[in-house]
Amino acid sequence: MTLIDPRPGMVELFGILASETSVPLDGNAFVTRLGPPLTDEFARYGVVGEAAEDLIARYRELYADVVIPATTAMPGAHDAVRSVVDRGGSVIVVSAKHARHVQAHLDELGIQVAAVVGELWSTGKAQALIAHGAEVYVGDHVGDVAGARAADALAVGVASGPMTVDDLTTAGADAVLDDLTQFPAWLDSYLLATVH
Repeated sequence: MTLIDPRPGMVELFGILASETSVPLDGNAFVTRLGPPLTDEFARYGVVGEAAEDLIARYRELYADVVIPATTAMPGAHDAVRSVVDRGGSVIVVSAKHARHVQAHLDELGIQVAAVVGELWSTGKAQALIAHGAEVYVGDHVGDVAGARAADALAVGVASGPMTVDDLTTAGADAVLDDLTQFPAWLDSYLLATVH
């Protein structure tokens, strides 16, 4: 929920999976804790191992038709990405989501980025951040802060997802924004500070 808001479609998809499997999946609860891998969520219901892999496969099979059309861009997302590019930078999206789904979301919403890396969570994101030479990582979860720290990148938290400003600050974010509408101004101040 840094660039996109997939919650309505995810609630619907969990309802479909619940009806297909009789597992009492709660989509409304799920969208309050987005970030960690699906295996973590399904383990809450005792669905682990091969059963979890089967459920994840079905989730991914339905995702494009259910979640992507219902997803909107977060306020300020387009301007935030544009602000980086306009100032000579490049945007890489590193997500716990499947990379194919991330790219489909971005394509659907007309958000152009330099690269997409998927299926990485928390400190695991560091490998992609380091490989792409990321100087700043913007995320909405304490796991994103941990990933930025592990990559020695500046951690910018955005309190538009499941975590509050206090959560992100306590996790060690270098800066915390209420939402992405504040990002272009923050970026200008950051760049100005690094010049001096």
